[in-house]
Amino acid sequence: MVLIEEILVSDEVLKNRFQCDLNACKGACCYEGDYGAPLEKDEIENFHNPPKVVLDLLSKEAVLKINADGGTQFYKDNKKQGTNLMENGACVFLAKEGDISYCAVEMAYKNDLIEFNKPISCHLYPIRVSKNEHTGFEALNYDEWDICSAACDLGKKNQMPMYKFCKDAILRAYGQDFYDAMDDAAKMLD
Repeated sequence: MVLIEEILVSDEVLKNRFQCDLNACKGACCYEGDYGAPLEKDEIENFHNPPKVVLDLLSKEAVLKINADGGTQFYKDNKKQGTNLMENGACVFLAKEGDISYCAVEMAYKNDLIEFNKPISCHLYPIRVSKNEHTGFEALNYDEWDICSAACDLGKKNQMPMYKFCKDAILRAYGQDFYDAMDDAAKMLD
């Protein structure tokens, strides 16, 4: 573990190789799992009542689900607010292009249709943030999941460190100075 700006960063985030391979996994992180994407407090409203341009990218079933229940829900088991899920476990914001799943919010954001991006928890993935609201403790850890084995293989092949693959998300969440400190720490670990 490395301490950067009062945040613990696991060695795996700095040393492991990772690069999403959508052709292999088909975006499985959007339709696998037990909970929707964890949301920060300032993200909840955008996802609970998403704009029409996002709804237009979704299936009819997803729009019906969002209109009936909202785009978010509280998960009692992990005590977190997250994106809502369809009956089959897929995120309500899942969109398809061919056989590959994408985030409709991210698609709308990249096309300059909305001003907010997908949840930071999705953007950072496979890095997961652990927070203790009472102590202010925060840690960045690697969330190892078998559906990402192809991403690990591609990352090794291309020598892509996980933190560099997640650079845009890290910059969004923590800023340039934090990212630069991660880069320095990774170089010292090599």
